[in-house]
Amino acid sequence: MRHFSEVYALMRRKNKKQYGLLAGCCFFSVLLITAYVCMMRAPTILNVLPEGGDSRKQVMMIFALAVLGCGVFTIYASGLFLRQKSRETGIFLALGASRAQVRTELYRELGVISLGACAAGAVLGGPLAWILWQIFRLCVVDTEEMRLVFDPAAYLWSLAFSVFVIVMMFFLGSRSIKRTNIIDIVQESHTSEPVREVPRWYGPVGIVLLAAGALLGYLVPSFFVLVLHWYAPEILTAVFYLPALVGLYMILLHTVVNGWNGKKKLYKDLIATSQMRFQGRQTVRNMLVMTLLIAGAYFGSFYTPMLGTGAMIGYDRRPVDYAYNFRADQDIPLEDEVRALAEEYGVTITDFSAAPMIRLAVDGYNMIEEEGPLGATWREEYEEVMSTERFLSASGYKALTGESVDLKPGEIRGIIDTESSRLGFSPNASVLTNYITKDQLRAAPLDPLRYDSLFGRYVMNDSDFDALCAGLPDTWKETQVCFNVENCADTYEFAKALFNEIVDRSTIDVAQFDGWDPVIRDRRIAENGFYFLDREQLAASGLTLIDYDQRDSSAFRLNWQYMPEFRILDKMDFVKTAAVFLILFVFIAVVCFSAVFVIAYTRCMTIALTNARVYEDLRRLGASNAYLRRSVRGQVKRVFLVPALVGTGLIYAFYVMIMYFNGNPRGITVSEAAGLLVALLVILGVSVLMYAVYYMTLSHVCKQLAIGRPKPKH
Repeated sequence: MRHFSEVYALMRRKNKKQYGLLAGCCFFSVLLITAYVCMMRAPTILNVLPEGGDSRKQVMMIFALAVLGCGVFTIYASGLFLRQKSRETGIFLALGASRAQVRTELYRELGVISLGACAAGAVLGGPLAWILWQIFRLCVVDTEEMRLVFDPAAYLWSLAFSVFVIVMMFFLGSRSIKRTNIIDIVQESHTSEPVREVPRWYGPVGIVLLAAGALLGYLVPSFFVLVLHWYAPEILTAVFYLPALVGLYMILLHTVVNGWNGKKKLYKDLIATSQMRFQGRQTVRNMLVMTLLIAGAYFGSFYTPMLGTGAMIGYDRRPVDYAYNFRADQDIPLEDEVRALAEEYGVTITDFSAAPMIRLAVDGYNMIEEEGPLGATWREEYEEVMSTERFLSASGYKALTGESVDLKPGEIRGIIDTESSRLGFSPNASVLTNYITKDQLRAAPLDPLRYDSLFGRYVMNDSDFDALCAGLPDTWKETQVCFNVENCADTYEFAKALFNEIVDRSTIDVAQFDGWDPVIRDRRIAENGFYFLDREQLAASGLTLIDYDQRDSSAFRLNWQYMPEFRILDKMDFVKTAAVFLILFVFIAVVCFSAVFVIAYTRCMTIALTNARVYEDLRRLGASNAYLRRSVRGQVKRVFLVPALVGTGLIYAFYVMIMYFNGNPRGITVSEAAGLLVALLVILGVSVLMYAVYYMTLSHVCKQLAIGRPKPKH
């Protein structure tokens, strides 16, 4: 060999596993981030997730965790590669090679690895997202709405992450070459990163900080908004989560250095414990990343059982099988037509009732936002004519429900759901206005009624109802219909036919979002010249419209103001209705758990690379295969078990806290408790999968270290 490059190439062939490990880590990180961002920025998803809504914020939060996890993972992989590379770098320098020569060869290798791996990950990320989405469509639900369309601009996010990976690798490589002490460079691959002595109080204090940080991070933003009337910047509210992060780090440090068994097993696993301590910094960093990713993955995993369980219990809790309302100027089927259609499908209607409703303006507090030097603030301004609500007469309510309500003139009662879990309606109106004639009634709101199928309505005295109804056009009048059938579970085809009949006979005038309000519309037009929920404005903004041709889509069924509530239809089509939400969060969970498994596997395989000589020395000193395997198992188990326990416990407790503080005065409701129980089943299933990955990883590490299975005792 006459050239330095040839010698370097020979060394590269001798250490191809290290190159493969680095390339694989970079490829996998960019692959996951690209797949995630392609899904997150796809119009298919953005058309369903409302701008500024909780679902989109959750997706962004988990994406931030994924970026953090993959970023730290690639930094760790690069550092490990350069540590293993340092010995040959130092030898080359000691033999007379110039730093420029070594730097050139190293940069060439890093360039090929980083550019190749990142390019491959970015190119394959989109197809991976598409393939996973098609698998979900095949296994879960397949509708026209589920057709996945990518936004090419999403690749800008992937490009940004790839640039970070490449720049970071070259920065670490440059820093490793600049070392002046050749002996330090040679010995770097053998230098451990032990953690300093950790007091035992780190464990309990870490738990306290973790709990306090989670509580503060969740409650302080609400305190700013509700008490201080200030929309604090998200970067400021995020600071209150820092105690939780510090506490989590302290818990992991305590676990790695001290363990939780005191001194009982100090000498039983001496080798495994010592090796974990000697590589403590790397171990804790990996555990921290894995814990955060596991928490994010479970956050996505819990979305489906919580949503599904709550919805199914809510459907069963409805007091009537079929309920729908329509505007009085619409030609919608009533009793005779509904019974005729039911007879056609062999369905028996056991009772049928209909009652008139009117839409009245009610008073309330208008939230006015103002820009200040520290961000947006808000103040309340009382309005006698704030928005509209639907009102039933007491006799109409009795006709629909069979329940008598004794209301004196001027008294009203709102209708809430049985669990008080549905938000967005506060039955506190005190001034009722006929918006057309401007006639007003000063009302006294009494304790609310509970009837799930009429949630959000008011009940008023019959004479008051007749007085305020006078002069209202049909566009301000509605009809509420409720009926029951025999064997509701067998009436899906009838429900589908009636639903289609209602939609087909509805005009474009009522193709409105659930939040569309005529009073608010007039005020917004007076203030701004337009109303953002008008169809023309939505179309001009490129936003989703209520489209009768897309009646099976999530956007239609979740947002149409006159969407019927048919128990069997809602049950059978639940997955179809919420398909985008369900599949998106399942996809997020798959991505995050995949990252966890790869990080854990990579970390454990480094045990084989960095500790091979230690285990070889132990074997020569007479250690048995059983002892060596137990030592390896002790390290691998901690890498998997500690983040799994901490991450799972952390996110489950956080979810319980969210359910408790979600605004329900009764705390955790029955449906929320049922959802939390189903989430435990999800944890059980994922734990089984994690154990399978753990066992496979343990086998690979033992194989790498030439540690055979212990022979069974006879």
